[in-house]
Amino acid sequence: MRILVATDAWHPQVNGVVRTLTKLADAGKSLGVEFEFLTPQSFRTFAMPSYRDVRLAMPRPARIAKLIAEAQPDSIHIATEGPIGLMVRRYCHQRKLPFTTSFHTRFPEYVRARVPVPGSLIWRALRRFHAPSRAVMAATPALACELTERGFGNVVLWPRGVDTHLFHPRAIDLCLPAPVFLSVGRVAVEKNLEAFLDLDLPGTKVIVGDGPARASLEEAYPDAIFLGEKHGEELADIYAAADVFVFPSKTDTFGLVLLEALASGLPVAAFPVKGPRDVIGDAPVGALDHDLRTACFAALDVPRQDCVEFAASYTWEASARVFVDSILAVGAVLPGRNGTEQPRFVA
Repeated sequence: MRILVATDAWHPQVNGVVRTLTKLADAGKSLGVEFEFLTPQSFRTFAMPSYRDVRLAMPRPARIAKLIAEAQPDSIHIATEGPIGLMVRRYCHQRKLPFTTSFHTRFPEYVRARVPVPGSLIWRALRRFHAPSRAVMAATPALACELTERGFGNVVLWPRGVDTHLFHPRAIDLCLPAPVFLSVGRVAVEKNLEAFLDLDLPGTKVIVGDGPARASLEEAYPDAIFLGEKHGEELADIYAAADVFVFPSKTDTFGLVLLEALASGLPVAAFPVKGPRDVIGDAPVGALDHDLRTACFAALDVPRQDCVEFAASYTWEASARVFVDSILAVGAVLPGRNGTEQPRFVA
């Protein structure tokens, strides 16, 4: 089976959407599923206003049709609501082709952190975008419930995973004053990093990641350590060397970094909001508190092995199987396709 995923988020961007889709494709191989990606790399792009590191594509209908024809997919999944997602949605709508979508980002909160736009207008646009989808995939039960309550139809659960071969406990010393409080992710306004950096905590605060707010935060918080983007074993080492993972974001739908931290034996401190609450719940692997400083101190007492055992239940193979099963369950295979033959497309 070949699945074409349309996404506006792709390399060299470093974020949860890109990591999710990359890991999905890797895990799909064990299921005999091939993933193709329709990304900004195939189009001219321009810098996103207020976030110049992110490039938005300028897709043309004819080019979209040509790329879909060349991909010869059995199913089409739209992962983002950006220009590529909109154009592929239009392509499917015009040809009455079934497709599925996924909900990754709380755009109302994301946009309102930058521009004073009513959240109700953004939610209305999102409902319209996802309305024709055979299945709207949400990462957590709470998010699925919220989308349903907001009028989204055909919402299904698509849990995420973590690479425990990469992220696991190991003996690493960063040679920094302990305890080390770590945060990993985009350094941008919606991540609410000031809520972490403003805390009166012992030891060292470490930020891993890059983004439009990095320069101003480095200047405002000279006592914090900003390491920039890290990947692979280097990132895994940093997780394992820290004492508490601090997640101040209130807008993330899931937060893959939470699972990466837990798999590394790192307890989580966060606000009790959707995202961390959905991942952790009542499990004794972290501390959720409206007072983030209180949560940080409480997390120091969490046994690291409990975190490792909790994360072990999340695998990318299971995530990929749910993704594919959801497509098949709602009949989102293109006309005349059974998921094993090559479809015959024309642009």
